[in-house]
Amino acid sequence: MAKFVNRNEELKALRERLSSENFELIVIYGRRRVGKTRLVLEAVKDVPHVYYLAIEGDNLRHFRETAERVFPEARYARGSWEALLHTLRGKVIVIDEFPNLIKEDPRVLSEFQRVIDTDLSNSNTKLILLGSSVGMMTEKVLSYKSPLYGRRTGSMKLKPLKFFHLREFYPRSSWEELVEVYGMTDGIPFYITQVRLPFWEWLDRELRNPVSFFRDEVDFLLRYEFTETRTYRRILEAIALGKTTPKEIRDFIGMRHSDVTPYLRNLIETGLVVREVPITEKPNSKRGRYYVADNFLAFWFRFIYPNLSAIEEGIFDVEEIERDYNHYLGPVFEKIAEQFLIELNKARELPFRFTRIGKWWYKNEEIDLVTLNEREKKVLFVEVKWKELSEREARGILKDLERKAELVRLDDWEKSYGLVAKGVEGKEELREGGRLVWDLGDFERPA
Repeated sequence: MAKFVNRNEELKALRERLSSENFELIVIYGRRRVGKTRLVLEAVKDVPHVYYLAIEGDNLRHFRETAERVFPEARYARGSWEALLHTLRGKVIVIDEFPNLIKEDPRVLSEFQRVIDTDLSNSNTKLILLGSSVGMMTEKVLSYKSPLYGRRTGSMKLKPLKFFHLREFYPRSSWEELVEVYGMTDGIPFYITQVRLPFWEWLDRELRNPVSFFRDEVDFLLRYEFTETRTYRRILEAIALGKTTPKEIRDFIGMRHSDVTPYLRNLIETGLVVREVPITEKPNSKRGRYYVADNFLAFWFRFIYPNLSAIEEGIFDVEEIERDYNHYLGPVFEKIAEQFLIELNKARELPFRFTRIGKWWYKNEEIDLVTLNEREKKVLFVEVKWKELSEREARGILKDLERKAELVRLDDWEKSYGLVAKGVEGKEELREGGRLVWDLGDFERPA
């Protein structure tokens, strides 16, 4: 079994619920491969439990057969979910991919509601429901319209691991190698554990592998959420190729504004796309931009999707990806730099404690990261470069950053300026001049 890495807070929270004397209905959801099943199995491994992975049909019979192996009394339950769950009163029950039960028979939600209200709520039963369809879990299980609304005692949207957790998977690797890996895997445990180093040798082998997960992974991911995937695929491709405004996306796929808006909304609700606005703007600002939410999807739509035919024929050369990869890693490194600054903020290693972090842009001007403490009126402007910089280049970037910072119009705020790069020559001299400068050599601290 793959290494279990850094879910300590989530694991602690689950074990506290498992040890309570009360009924618990815990809902855990998140994108496919993020590690939901592994987390829950780690939490329940020392207590008797039923773990059932729901399938597309005949779930009641399969669940009873699974439960009987652990709790023989389940064989005496009549043929309904209410009867089965009553028989398992006081037990730990885990149902994975719960949306498959809903697809098979939507009435299962009302059955679960009845047995919870009339029976389980007065027991110490622990019922844990997992799902990879973020849209269905949100709409059918968590929303106020759901029969289960008000019954859950806890919910958790499991997110990818952070960049710095990759060091636990690859303790001997350089930070540069880990950035390359993260650019493809994001913090998704399954993808991380597939990679072997050196990265480019592994990727070359994997793309030639006729059973590689690269071939159908995105199809599975989209079908978890949508019945019709073609338009969503086109929108994700557009965004991955740098079309981040609604107009750019519409022009790329040839749709009208009114037609593309619902698709973008659904992609945001399912966690596949994020919408960002300049940090100084309100959330409903018309200056919003759209980004693919995780690096694996961005990588796949940028490099794999346009080359699927060549990959299938075995004639694709991985050097085509390698040539463009440093350019692709620019935005990836911005995400890493944001995580780095958050860790420094927690450790109180910045000039002030910030309460917000994000990007800023206006027309053709952009600042990669801006951190704010609005109460104290303090701001830190940061440029991020996935590049080895000379001291002269670094000074030029910082000088231009000061120019752009004036455009943000925080005139009476206390301003600081920083730079995060792959490497910076003369880093100490720049710091002595009052600038905040970091490169990969400083990444040991948050790790």
